[in-house]
Amino acid sequence: MSALQNITGTIVLAGAGRMGGAMLTGWLARGLDIRKLVVIEPSPSPEIGGLAKKGVRLNPAPQDIEAIEALVIAVKPQSFREAGAALKPFSASSTLVVSIMAGTTIALLEQVCGGSVVRAMPNTPAAIGRGITVAVAAKKVSAAQRATADALLSAIGSVEWVENENLMDAVTAVSGSGPAYVFLLAEELARAGVAAGLPAELATKLARETVAGSGELLHRSDLASATLRQNVTSPGGTTAAALEVLMGKEGLQQLMIRAVAAATARSKALAK
Repeated sequence: MSALQNITGTIVLAGAGRMGGAMLTGWLARGLDIRKLVVIEPSPSPEIGGLAKKGVRLNPAPQDIEAIEALVIAVKPQSFREAGAALKPFSASSTLVVSIMAGTTIALLEQVCGGSVVRAMPNTPAAIGRGITVAVAAKKVSAAQRATADALLSAIGSVEWVENENLMDAVTAVSGSGPAYVFLLAEELARAGVAAGLPAELATKLARETVAGSGELLHRSDLASATLRQNVTSPGGTTAAALEVLMGKEGLQQLMIRAVAAATARSKALAK
């Protein structure tokens, strides 16, 4: 039995874009009763419109919703200060509020929406149920509310909890933004293949399948990523020649440190 089936109250999802939509799909796939779902979305997609015909309540007035157990906020962080006031009526002092907005602090969420706040950062593989989310709870969040938040977040992948909210900006930079770094790797690997003489279509397929397959191998293996890399690398071989460039003084390590630092700084700036 899914933990989501233990939820007795109403779950309100504010924002049903890509990530919010992925969460909604995950909840329904894990057995959450569609009649317990409310979506607040001013511009609903055809998919959300279809779910509304099946039982999801779309854009009801707050006073028409009974027993709100959790408010899940999946709006763009830049829109939150404007949207937050409209979300306040959906949250009482005892309501669980789960935010997946980058750079939006627990303190700001408590100020704007009230409730018992869990701040979380998922990533886009949530769309296929393979995301990873890191979450941190405010002190007033009860054990039962934390379990509810965990059930809601687990529907889109694995969940890790931290106790220090200050870690969330770096989490955003590594896993929240991380899929874009991997997609860029596939993009640039294909471009390099073309530069080496491969037809564009073949280079793209080779790069895409190599990145996808390597990711799946990493997922299934108990070995460290460094060990998997070493297993591919024969001394004096072609891989070693490439890694000498990638692991050089101005190579991938320094680029990644700078990239993650830039994303971390931006996450912090969003909170201001």
